[in-house]
Amino acid sequence: MARNLINAAHIKAMKPKPGCKLTKYHDGEGLYLWVYDDGAKNYKRWFFRFRINGVNKPEMLLGSWPDVQAAEARAKAEEARQLLKQGIDPAENRKATKAAERSKESNSFEVVAREWFAIKTAEMNEQHRSKVIASLEKDIFPFVGKKAVTDINAPELLALFRRVEDRGATETAHRILSRCSMIFRYGIQTGRCSSDPTRDLRGALKPINKKGHFAAVTEPAKVGGVLRACDNYYGSVVVSSALRLAPLVFCRPGELRKAEWKDFDLDAAEWRYKVSKTQTEHIVPLSRQALAILKDMQHYSGRGPYVFPAATSINRVMSNSAILAAFRRMGITAEEMTGHGWRATARTILDEILRYPVEIIEHQLAHAVKDPLGRAYNRTTHIETRREMMQAWADFLDELKSSENTDIKTLRDKYRYRG
Repeated sequence: MARNLINAAHIKAMKPKPGCKLTKYHDGEGLYLWVYDDGAKNYKRWFFRFRINGVNKPEMLLGSWPDVQAAEARAKAEEARQLLKQGIDPAENRKATKAAERSKESNSFEVVAREWFAIKTAEMNEQHRSKVIASLEKDIFPFVGKKAVTDINAPELLALFRRVEDRGATETAHRILSRCSMIFRYGIQTGRCSSDPTRDLRGALKPINKKGHFAAVTEPAKVGGVLRACDNYYGSVVVSSALRLAPLVFCRPGELRKAEWKDFDLDAAEWRYKVSKTQTEHIVPLSRQALAILKDMQHYSGRGPYVFPAATSINRVMSNSAILAAFRRMGITAEEMTGHGWRATARTILDEILRYPVEIIEHQLAHAVKDPLGRAYNRTTHIETRREMMQAWADFLDELKSSENTDIKTLRDKYRYRG
C-alpha cells in the first residue's frame, strides 16, 4: 500500500526547493510528483518509477497536475503495480492499449504483437528484448501493423521478408519470420485469428550461409560475459545446469545432452563415456565446480537414467535446441556463441593463454590424434596432467566471470602450465 507522502491540498503551492529548478516529491512505492519552474511557469507532472526482471525501466509519465489529481495518480500507480505482480511491463502494456485505441480493429497485428512482446519475452534480457521489438517496428509494423491479423496473407509477408533479404540481412529475415510466426500463434491462442500464414512460407527464404565452424567466444573478457549470463539464466533447472556445466567439460553438445548417471563416478571425480564421433572410450576429469553442479543435479534427476532429462519425461534427454534457445533468450546470437563453441574456447585459451601442450588439450577434446610414435588415442594418456588442467581451467573461468576488468596477465601467470 502506498504511503501517500504528498499532501494533495498543498500541491498547488509546491515549488522546487531553493536553488533548484526541479524537485521530485515522492509519494511512496515509486510514485512521485515532478515540480519544475523555468522562471515563467510552474510545471507539475506525475511519474511512476519501477523495475521488472531486476532491471530499472524508464519512469512512466502518469499525467500532469491539475489534469491528474493525486487520487487519480495513485490509482494509476496501483494499476501499474498490479501489472508488475503479473510479470507485465506497465509501460509496454500501455503502448499496446494505446495502439488498440488508435486502431479501428482491436486485433490489429501491432496490438497482438505488442501484447505478445509484453507477455512472452519477459525472460529475455533487455538487450535482446530491444532487438526483437526494434526489428518489428522497423520491418513489419509500418507495412501491416494496422491490419487485422486475420487479413494478412503469406504473399504479403513474403514481400516484407524479401525487403530484408534484399539489403543482405538473410539471417535477420529468418529471425523476423520466426517472430511473426510466434505472434500469429499467440493470436490463435487468444482467439484473434485461426491460422498462421507464415507456415506457408517454409523454404521460401534464401538459406542462411552457415560458416564452416561453430561460433565461439575466445577473448577472455567476452568469455567472462557469457559465463555471467549463463550463471544468471533463469530457465529450467536442467537447462540452467547444462549451461553452467558445458564450459567446464567442453565436450560435444550431444554428449552432454545424453550424459547418463551410470557413466559418472563422483567419488573419483570422473565421467567416462564413448565419444560419439569415434566410438572410443573417453575420460573427463571433473573439477570441484563441475562436481558441485552434478551433485545438485542428482537431487533433481538422479532417479532417472539421464543427467539432463526432458521436461516431459525423465526417460528422455532434453531437446537438442535447448542450449541454443537459452543463448538466444540471453541475447547471445548464433554469430557469437554456440553450445559446441565451448570446445573452441577451451582449445584456444588453454593453448594461447594458459600454455598447456597441444597434445594434452587434444586428448581432452577426444580428438583422434596420434603421438610421435604413431600410437592412436588412448583415454588414459596424460590423465594426471589433464586432471590438473581441468581444475586450473575451472578456476580460471571462475575468475574471468567474477569481474569485467580481469587482469589477464595475472591470471595467465597464476594458472599457466608449469609441467
